[in-house]
This record gives sequence, C-alpha cells and structure tokens, in this order.
Amino acid sequence: MILCDIGNTTFHFLIGKKHKKYSLNDRIPKFKEKIVFVSVNEKARKKLLQSNPDAVDIKEYLDFKTEYKGQGIDRVLACLFVKDAIIVDAGSAITVDIMKKGKHKGGFILLGLSAFIKAYPKISKKLKFDFEKDINLDKIPLQTKDAIQYAMMKSIILPIKEVAKNKNIIFTGGDGKLLSGYFKNSVYKKDLIFENMKRIIDANNCIA
Repeated sequence: MILCDIGNTTFHFLIGKKHKKYSLNDRIPKFKEKIVFVSVNEKARKKLLQSNPDAVDIKEYLDFKTEYKGQGIDRVLACLFVKDAIIVDAGSAITVDIMKKGKHKGGFILLGLSAFIKAYPKISKKLKFDFEKDINLDKIPLQTKDAIQYAMMKSIILPIKEVAKNKNIIFTGGDGKLLSGYFKNSVYKKDLIFENMKRIIDANNCIA
C-alpha cells in the first residue's frame, strides 16, 4: 500500500519506507499498489484520481469533532490520537493546534519560512537574503540580513511559546525539525501524518 499526503505545493508519497515527492505540475504515474491519500488541494486531488482512480481518500474514515470552522484535513489528521499537546505542522504555512484532554481547543496559522523569505524582497530588492539556520535570537541584530531573520523567527516562535507554555509540543513538516530546536519539551515527528494514516488504516480493514 502507498500513502500520499497532498499539500499546497507537493504530492508526498510514502512507498514502503521510501519517500517520493512530485510538484503539482508533475505527471503523476499510475501505481500498481493501492493508494490511500489525504489532500488539502482539490485540484491536485483530482489529478491523483485521474491517474489512480481507485485511490482512497482517508477523509471518509476520520471522526474528529471541533468547534473550529474550516480546519484543514491535514491538521485534523495530525491532531488525531493526541490528548494534551500543541501540534505544529511547519510547511508552506505553519499551523498550530491545541489539544487538551483529547479535545481540540482551536489554533492559528502563521506564514511558513519560505513565505517570509519570498515576502521581503517584494518590499525592496535590498531585503533579499540567504536564510541561515543558526540565528542568535538573544542579541539585537546590527545588520539588515540578521535583522530580517531575527524578526522572522521571533514572529513564529513567540506565538507558539505563548500558547504552549509548559505543554509538550509536537512538530512535523519540512521546517519542523529546525523550529523544534527553539523549544523545550518538544519532539519532531517527520512522518506524523503517515503514522496516523497507518493507524486509521489498521483500524479500518475496509480501506485495505
């Protein structure tokens, strides 16, 4: 069985233990094995089904109650099986969800790192910079490239710290590992979405 996580920018497949990504403009091959997928992108969803019409949307098997309106299916999937924690999915956007006593209490959405990096040069070409992973957030910057990165990282980190306080934080997504390094009581789960998809499949033999 093949798992697929369709986001805003890529098709992310887990084939056995191997990861394979396609851009939204790539041709998606016809796979011999059955595909179970989750998607936040309707156009990309239809594209997958064109080449793999037997693919199963795992959305049909999710039972998740929340008063939050418009929560993306990927966020729902990340929150499943979590009782008390903050779940941060750091992709093209950074979503933050609060789970307390097994109930979803809401959340918020931040710009992803790539969105920040692309935004500054649109203000001025002088604000174009190469992102550096090692940023000193304990010292006020004295040059422009450091000033941008300082502000960018602080604007992401501080709201998460405010809602997390002493709670455990689960990070996932492409930039999750980087961000998790700024938080105590945090863990990075690269394949959180796929892990939860497997748990749902195991509980619903009809998918297989």
